[in-house]
Amino acid sequence: MKTGKRGLARLAGRESKAARSERATTILRRLEREYPDARCALDHGDAYQLLVATILSAQCTDARVNMVTPAFFARYPSADDLARADREEVEAMIRSTGFFRNKARSLIGMARSLVADHRGEVPRTMEELRVLPGVGRKTANVVLGNAYGINEGVTVDTHVTRLSRLLKLTRHDDPIRIEQDLMPLFPREKWALVSHLLIFHGRRVCIARRPRCPECVLADLCPSAAV
Repeated sequence: MKTGKRGLARLAGRESKAARSERATTILRRLEREYPDARCALDHGDAYQLLVATILSAQCTDARVNMVTPAFFARYPSADDLARADREEVEAMIRSTGFFRNKARSLIGMARSLVADHRGEVPRTMEELRVLPGVGRKTANVVLGNAYGINEGVTVDTHVTRLSRLLKLTRHDDPIRIEQDLMPLFPREKWALVSHLLIFHGRRVCIARRPRCPECVLADLCPSAAV
């Protein structure tokens, strides 16, 4: 699929749904080829660990979370252990991830809910996950897609928001509206992967302050490319 720069400049207002879908298919194919190793960047061994790590990742880098979680999981290897944790001790262990008081409250509350309502196991549905303390749709999508292989939606973080807007796959700022725009453009079995691919591309090439458009495999498909 080739589109001239003049044509790309008009995509925001005139691109049909069919054309946008075709472009999205090409975007996905190219990113899959470019990043065959794309995966969740949060280190985890099971759904409980991923849920904890995702809660910790709010307003924090994945790299920092990965530095904190090994000791955390050694101290609290299960929801039952975390449910009985001392809040001040949890706060001390996660302080470097920021907003540690709120996160400690969410983590302990989440663990207590898992023990009380799910026998300590992380549930496998969006509805059950979203009622857990500290868990919204984004966190639920991460857990379902990466721990259980359930593609309930597209995880929309800052990278996905920024790139999907630059690529004119959405015009919205709200994560829910962005997710609703992205899901029809990609096969359901690829929804979790789409997030990883956009995140990888956002970190390695389409960098917020210094995008490397001349090196971008999507430059001829991107209305925002500076080439």
